[in-house]
Amino acid sequence: MTSKIDQAAIDRLFLEARSQNGWTDQPVTEAEIRALYDLVKYGPTSANTQPARFVFVTSPEAKERLRPALSQGNLKALAAPVIAIIGYDLAFHDKIPEVFPHNPGFRDIFVNNPAAIEPHAFRNSSLQGAYLILAARALGLDVGPMSGFDAAKVDAEFFPSGTVKTNFIAAIGHGDASKVMPRLPRLAFADAAQIV
Repeated sequence: MTSKIDQAAIDRLFLEARSQNGWTDQPVTEAEIRALYDLVKYGPTSANTQPARFVFVTSPEAKERLRPALSQGNLKALAAPVIAIIGYDLAFHDKIPEVFPHNPGFRDIFVNNPAAIEPHAFRNSSLQGAYLILAARALGLDVGPMSGFDAAKVDAEFFPSGTVKTNFIAAIGHGDASKVMPRLPRLAFADAAQIV
């Protein structure tokens, strides 16, 4: 992997892409959702643990189940064809023998240190959620990620086993350009980074 992607791809993924606030009525198909996941699953996670768990909310009935958990300002997500709930599995380590077969004993790090489970799952599911945003953009979809919701309500409704917790939510579809806010300022390198 020595060549960089072309400028059009960089524009699509970063420079022209925007967080969406409104949606067209163009649908997102099940095949597109599956293609999206098939890209996301290849993003790197620590020891390939892949703790993210996804619920793709698409039906009117499922959206109504989600409605009570959304803040007033984020009810706009219900107009999107898809709302992805990105969760993290607190039992992710049970899959380590399957996803990290060259060192199945790595599971014991978590079995013997339960305090390490949630930070690992949250951190790596956050990465997987970011991959979801970039993969959606790469596939020609738009995304509106959000954190304005009642996580306990989402967990109770969509992850009732109690082993999966909600990290964040992302509306997915084809954005309505008229609803996009002007691009907000970004921190300069000197304000956010350093080279040592």
